[in-house]
Amino acid sequence: MRVLIVDDERNIRESLRRLLSFEGIDSETASDGREALEALAAEAFDAVVTDLKMPVMGGQELIERMIERGIRCPVVMISALGEIGDAVRALKSGAADYLLKPFEPDELVLKLRAAVSSRRLENLLEAGRRTSGSASGFVGRSEAALSLRRAIDKVAGADTTVLISGESGSGKEVVAREIHAGSPRSAEPFVAVNIGGVNESLMESELFGHEKGAFTGADGRKVGLFELAGSGTLFLDEIGEMPSRLQVKLLRVLQERRVRRLGGAADIPVSARILSATNRDIEAAVREGRFREDLYYRLNVVRLAVPPLRERREDIPLLAGFLLERLGARMGKGAAAFAEGALEALSSYPFPGNVRELENVLERALIYAEGGLITASDLDVPRDYGAARGPRGPGGRADAKPAGATPAGAVPADARQASLEELEREAIERALAAWGGNRTKAAEALGISRRTMLYRIKRYGLDRGTSP
Repeated sequence: MRVLIVDDERNIRESLRRLLSFEGIDSETASDGREALEALAAEAFDAVVTDLKMPVMGGQELIERMIERGIRCPVVMISALGEIGDAVRALKSGAADYLLKPFEPDELVLKLRAAVSSRRLENLLEAGRRTSGSASGFVGRSEAALSLRRAIDKVAGADTTVLISGESGSGKEVVAREIHAGSPRSAEPFVAVNIGGVNESLMESELFGHEKGAFTGADGRKVGLFELAGSGTLFLDEIGEMPSRLQVKLLRVLQERRVRRLGGAADIPVSARILSATNRDIEAAVREGRFREDLYYRLNVVRLAVPPLRERREDIPLLAGFLLERLGARMGKGAAAFAEGALEALSSYPFPGNVRELENVLERALIYAEGGLITASDLDVPRDYGAARGPRGPGGRADAKPAGATPAGAVPADARQASLEELEREAIERALAAWGGNRTKAAEALGISRRTMLYRIKRYGLDRGTSP
């Protein structure tokens, strides 16, 4: 926790600073409201402790100026007994709490921790409402998984930017969450945003926030995700999808550690750690001028590569068990289990959609399984790349297929040695065919986002005969 102490008496400032230091709380001091505003504009604080009455700018005016400038850290007001009415007015103006002189040191620390915790909870709830993501943990015992686990443990404590690369659905957000959980910031918010899933016209407001009247429809102030992350971690997934115009703004944030809301007049310090991820060849994007080279080097201080599921198939039984337990609890089938042959069927399939596709396969299987016991026939995957059964159609039944057909997302045996692009194209073609050209349904079946599906359809020239 980092606190700004504001008081016109030097001995009180130093006394409070020593008190907070003894409690393990870092602090800076300012002699009046004007100095406090300068300090708040220069760096991020978790809370402010201020005297109510000061000659130049008192605590009441300081709060009003902070609100005007969009500075959101909570304020604990200190006042004398005769100023109780003013202290109550300060609370109505936006102070988090107040103390009457004289007070016990423990009382100040308690109120500070409560105010910071309350603001942190508000940020977490707001971030959770506006973002989405999986909270599942890191699972795997293969050499590839263990190697990644060791790398995560090393970078977690290094307070630097990390770029996580890997195929769609391979678990990049899980890796980001593990980095956050193992870092000194673990008690602070983890805020995840999928750049590819945010409308480009809304992305700037979502990341940086806006002031009332900044654009048509901006009926009030909105706090951006950089601010909501506080002193925690902001995870930017699919960073390669970021438009060039916003790449410039992100670079400025990384360089100067401050943001400006749309329509705002003042910069706001931010202190969140930035993690990002991509499923693209971002180096190629840099060479082709689609991604800024200077931003790439800012993000790519440390690089972690998440292996695809087909390169760690020995993890599939363990991962499937973990996912089944979680899905069973969520779907009211806590006693769900695999019948003989089911795990072998899963392990024989390459999962082009990676862990996300595995989770989707298990969720569908739980819906159709009798008594929570999942058999090989409940799984929408080919056994040994065979063609024993077709995919579940929109009506929930196994659709009839011509002889030799394979389920959506399946790869024929003679394509095993094909390139990754050929495997991916084949999987997308079959998913589109199984769902009558419906791109949204095909994306769900493969466990990828609709935006990624649209990009792949355009890339492989598969847009004829498809629908939203």
